[in-house]
Amino acid sequence: MRFRTLQELAALCAAEGRTIGGLMLAEQAAEAGVSEEDAFRQMAGYYHVMKEAVRKGLDEEPVSRSGLVGGDGRKMNAYLERGEPSVGSWAGLAMAYALAVSEVNASMGRIVATPTAGSCGIIPGVFVSSQERFGWPDGKLVEGLFAAGAIGYVIANNSFVSGAEGGCQAEVGSAIGMAAGALTELRGGSAEQAVHAVGLALKNTLGLVCDPVAGLVEVPCIVRNGLGAVNALAAADMALAGVRSVIPSDEVIGVMLEIGSAMPAAHRETALGGLAQTPTGREIAERLRNARPKPKP
Repeated sequence: MRFRTLQELAALCAAEGRTIGGLMLAEQAAEAGVSEEDAFRQMAGYYHVMKEAVRKGLDEEPVSRSGLVGGDGRKMNAYLERGEPSVGSWAGLAMAYALAVSEVNASMGRIVATPTAGSCGIIPGVFVSSQERFGWPDGKLVEGLFAAGAIGYVIANNSFVSGAEGGCQAEVGSAIGMAAGALTELRGGSAEQAVHAVGLALKNTLGLVCDPVAGLVEVPCIVRNGLGAVNALAAADMALAGVRSVIPSDEVIGVMLEIGSAMPAAHRETALGGLAQTPTGREIAERLRNARPKPKP
């Protein structure tokens, strides 16, 4: 890729008069040695999977194998249909869709890891709800996925996207930043505004630990996806309004690396700390261990 930082990415877009999504499409095609049409077609397939996961999560009410989670996306969607939610209908849909996709993941369904399975609901929640809100064609959202990919590329190469390495700030935080930056561009914002959206989003999740109860990507992961989708909408709105990330977004990514590196192992996907080690968290883990079939002698 011709960029390593968000600043370089925005500068390239400004110099060449391109969107982040358009520039990343060209970069990805060149990197993979395929045509832009083929690269776009592959990404369109990923977006189709995202939309399928939203629908499956709402229509089929998947339940995880542990039985801990399932049906919350559907509950949220039903709540929206009963009246005006506190967060507004668009944010409410983004939340419901993010929960639904995360539940499909927990039930071993088909999802797109964006950037990880543990944060898979945020971008679909934001993108599919936005598409319904504005009536955008699929092609516009596919270009948005390239924009999100460019942002994720920078984060992954300068910090973490794995909870085991950097805590949930690396998984859910990165997904929120990717969704916020891409949505800013989809709504007509400049590459510079999109970059500010990333910084605004990431600052809100710095230090977030990864503490899955019983070591499963279910509690509190799924709820964090739902709330993360709403955070992404808010960060995009701030950027579009002209709010800037006073600390440059690349520096925020550097801070995420610093915090993640200093984070105790107990708070990095080991289930040895945080919510996983509350009395209820330990009780759930013990119950699930006892429910497992005993190996035959």
